[in-house]
Amino acid sequence: MNNKEIYKLHADFCKFMGNPKRIEIIFLLGENELSVDELAQKMGISIANVSQNLSVMKAKGVVEFRREGTRIYYKLANQRILETCLTMREIMLEQAQKRVNHLDGTRYEISRKRHAPK
Repeated sequence: MNNKEIYKLHADFCKFMGNPKRIEIIFLLGENELSVDELAQKMGISIANVSQNLSVMKAKGVVEFRREGTRIYYKLANQRILETCLTMREIMLEQAQKRVNHLDGTRYEISRKRHAPK
């Protein structure tokens, strides 16, 4: 497999993360295995909505499931998925903090110029 094919697979795999509900599911399943009902209750959304998102995640190999009677329980297929999401979140928050610091510095410069003696 060449790099172009790997990039395409990578992009295709990451598409599931373009939905905030799926990211929330990753974090919830990072804590422990949960049923569709439990996920819906914790997220405050319908079972149908949870099932639809889990279907996408299952197709990408992000979650695995097991049946217990009439209930289906889901878990992360690989704990490194959660670790990766946590790393991405840390980077995102660092970048946001840099932007805030930059804006604060810009505001300080503008304020200083306004109040500088002429």
